[in-house]
Amino acid sequence: MSHTAVVILNYNGEKFLKQFLPAVISHSREAEIIVADNGSTDQSIALLEKDFPSVRIIRLDNNYGYCGGYNRALRQVQADYYVLLNSDIEVTPQWLQPMIALLDSNPSIAALQPKILSYHNRSVFEYAGAAGGLMDTLGYPFCRGRIFDYVEEDKGQYNDIRPVFWATGACLMIRSKAYHQFNGLDEDFFAHMEEIDLCWKLHRDNQQVYYCGASIVYHVGAGTLGYENPRKTYLNFRNGLALIFKHFDTAELLYKFPVRIALDWLAAFMYLLKGKTGNFTAVFQAHISFIGAIGNNQRKRRQLRNQYPHYSRVSLYTGIVIVDFFLRGKRKIGQ
Repeated sequence: MSHTAVVILNYNGEKFLKQFLPAVISHSREAEIIVADNGSTDQSIALLEKDFPSVRIIRLDNNYGYCGGYNRALRQVQADYYVLLNSDIEVTPQWLQPMIALLDSNPSIAALQPKILSYHNRSVFEYAGAAGGLMDTLGYPFCRGRIFDYVEEDKGQYNDIRPVFWATGACLMIRSKAYHQFNGLDEDFFAHMEEIDLCWKLHRDNQQVYYCGASIVYHVGAGTLGYENPRKTYLNFRNGLALIFKHFDTAELLYKFPVRIALDWLAAFMYLLKGKTGNFTAVFQAHISFIGAIGNNQRKRRQLRNQYPHYSRVSLYTGIVIVDFFLRGKRKIGQ
């Protein structure tokens, strides 16, 4: 049987560890449980040492963000499969087995995610990942079961097992070989959309990303930053531009990138009209930061295109999700 390591990246998450780690331990007998601590200043380490002696602790000397924290931690983990698990997730009995079986049975699958439901409203999908990630023609990510702020009720409509474009970093299972093939997560992202970038790289190497509806977890969500926190807005807008700049072909970048810039500023002024000046400023700062890093992103783009010039568009949505959602009133994938 393949060796699996469930790795929880923790930063001042004592409350979540106390609440959710017991279920991870009891429901993950087939895996090694590891907490990688991102330089916490609370009592997380003391709690782990006292109450969870079976859990391996990897101590990092600073807060390296989601990307840097996992990259440093996973260099110290020997396993066939990694599960990158948020600390604010409640796992369920038998949650790991279907995903392990899927990877064991199909070597072309490099990464996958389970069904992610809301911890606070357990009958609906959760914002971060839902039933698997998709990407539209302009490079806007969205999910089956969640488009923008509209989330569907879980009625078994996504109990399937199928390829998707990206799997959420909230609960990402990935072959260790695939993770290290691309040197892990892009640390310039710090947090947000880094898993989409990694999944896009997998597609460029003809590896598959899947959703496994037979596995279920419940996610608190926004455990580190609230959904409309200006810092989150900044990271999402900055990283969204970096993502498409790195991956789009030259021809599509020339006409799609200006559209994305315009739509970003439309969103910024919508924030302003709603009185959310912090979010408005965050969009401006995100664009300035992207421009400042253009040389670095150009280097990454060139390297990707030299090594992996093409990627499968099978899992890409050919429409524009903003138009379909806001102008055509389409709220569900089936529409």
